[in-house]
Amino acid sequence: MADSKLLVPELSEAEKMGAETERFEELLLQASKELQQAQTSRPESTQIQPQPGFCIKTNSSEGKVFINICHSPSIPPPADVTEDELLQMLEEDQAGFRIPMSLGEPHAELDAKGQGCTAYDVAVNSDFYRRMQNSDFLRELVVTIAREGLEDKYSLQLNPEWRMLKNRPFLGSISQQNIRSQQRPRIQELGNLYTPDSLRPEERREKPHLNLWLEAPDLLLAEIDLPKLDGALGLSLEIGENRLVMGGPQQLYHLDAYIPLRINSKESKAAFHRKRKQLMVAMPLLSVAS
Repeated sequence: MADSKLLVPELSEAEKMGAETERFEELLLQASKELQQAQTSRPESTQIQPQPGFCIKTNSSEGKVFINICHSPSIPPPADVTEDELLQMLEEDQAGFRIPMSLGEPHAELDAKGQGCTAYDVAVNSDFYRRMQNSDFLRELVVTIAREGLEDKYSLQLNPEWRMLKNRPFLGSISQQNIRSQQRPRIQELGNLYTPDSLRPEERREKPHLNLWLEAPDLLLAEIDLPKLDGALGLSLEIGENRLVMGGPQQLYHLDAYIPLRINSKESKAAFHRKRKQLMVAMPLLSVAS
C-alpha cells in the first residue's frame, strides 16, 4: 500500500484551491460533461444478433422452459478478475460482481417431442463466453444470474435445477435483441466496485458511496461522497496497486475498495471538494507490461 502521508498534504492543500487542484477539478468536470454529452447524443439502443452458445432446460409452474445462453461482442465484458478473486468477492459481497447480459423476450417453441414450451435468449460478451466454456464455475454462475434475471424481469419462478442439452446449442431460433447503445467515449463509467467490510461489528463505520470513471487508457478517477465532512482534516487515504483504503475523522467513515486494475499509487493525487463534500482521487494506471 502507498504511504498515506504522501497523500494527506495534498488533501490539505486541496482546501486552499490551488492551481493544481483547480486543474484536477476541471478534469473531473470535463470528464463528466463529455460522458453526459455522449450519453445524450447517442442512440438509446442498438440491435444485435446474438450467436448461439449452449442451451439449458428447466421448468416453471407453467411448463418446460429452455434458456439459450448466447453471446455477442457488442455486450460489455465483466471486470477481468481471476476465479479466486471472484470467489472471494462473492463470499464477501454478493452485489460486488456483475456480468452484463441481455435478457431476450420469451418465445414459444416446440421441444424434441413436439410439445409446447417457452424459450428465452440470454446473451453475454463473446470473449467472456469463450472463457466461460473452460470453467464449470463461471458457467454455473452465468446460468444462476441469467435465471434470477429472467425471474425478476418477467415475474417468473424457475426451478433452480437445470441440465444442459447435449449436441444442441439452442432451441428454436435466436432473435435479434435491442441493447443500450455502447459508446466508447473518453470516459467509461465503471460504477461501484467490490468494497469488503473488514471491520468487526462493534468497529463498523459508515461505508461511503464510491463512483469510478476510467479515462482510457491510463487514468482512473474516483469520487467518494462524504456528506458529514466539511473538509479534509482528519482524512487518511492509502492506495495500493489494486486497492483504495480511506478513513474518516472521528471514525465516521471507512472504505476498503478492491479495484481490478493496476494503479500507479506513487502518482495518485487527491483533493477534497468543499461544496460537493466529495473526495476526488486521480489514479494513473500501470500498463500491462509494467
